[in-house]
Amino acid sequence: MSDDIHEIYAIRYGHHSRPAAANYIDGDPHDVLQPLDFFVWAIVGPSGTIVVDTGFDEAMGKKRQREMIKPVREGLSALGIAPGSVKDVIISHLHYDHCGNYDLFPQARYHLQDREMAYATGRCMCHRALRLPFEVEDVIAMVRKVFTGRCAFHDGEDQIVPGVTVHHIGGHSKGLQSVRVKTRLGYVVLAADASHLYTHIDGGRVFPLVYNVEEVVEGYETLKKLASAPRHVVPGHDPAVLTRYPAAKPGLEGWVARLDAEPKAA
Repeated sequence: MSDDIHEIYAIRYGHHSRPAAANYIDGDPHDVLQPLDFFVWAIVGPSGTIVVDTGFDEAMGKKRQREMIKPVREGLSALGIAPGSVKDVIISHLHYDHCGNYDLFPQARYHLQDREMAYATGRCMCHRALRLPFEVEDVIAMVRKVFTGRCAFHDGEDQIVPGVTVHHIGGHSKGLQSVRVKTRLGYVVLAADASHLYTHIDGGRVFPLVYNVEEVVEGYETLKKLASAPRHVVPGHDPAVLTRYPAAKPGLEGWVARLDAEPKAA
């Protein structure tokens, strides 16, 4: 294996049943359910395991009325990944469902964009509409990591290890970053919340929780350019990810999917 080729896994840990109209800034004419799933991702390669986002725990799920399917730790364990062995965690952004479980990786250095930390600790958090998806304890936990030397900040595009790069997209949150990973099939892009669902990026539609609409729709084009093919852009919350991609191993169907595999056609 080349020293920059990686495997990628999507680990489903939560679920939220909701109407389709709740997923688009302009609503939706179809009176149907369009649930969201909640994922963290594991990138496994020659440099070790990199975890992308850390999810939320059971207490936060109850507070936010989101269903906990299986704790993040169990999903990692199913892949043979011990959280204490993880050296690098990429945080796409500081919303509650992406940066909780903040004590799960005691040896890890956390990677995030300068703009996201400035956003989550600055004047924008004076406004309820902007701070709604943030949890103060999550943000404080990240500040503590800064003061103990466990944060690495990035400004735009940067390399984490050979074959894994982060790219500022913005839009949904001011410092949102997506992750580009070199795999045996070419480049796969973990969009995180740069596209919640396939219908967002495919249809140019916008999730209603947004900081800047222009950055969202321009970000879709960036994601497509970063991936070797548009089908290799993986949205952050779409249950279809678990049907388009094969299970990581027998018995993990509907829970852990392997993303460095060719996805099924929609």
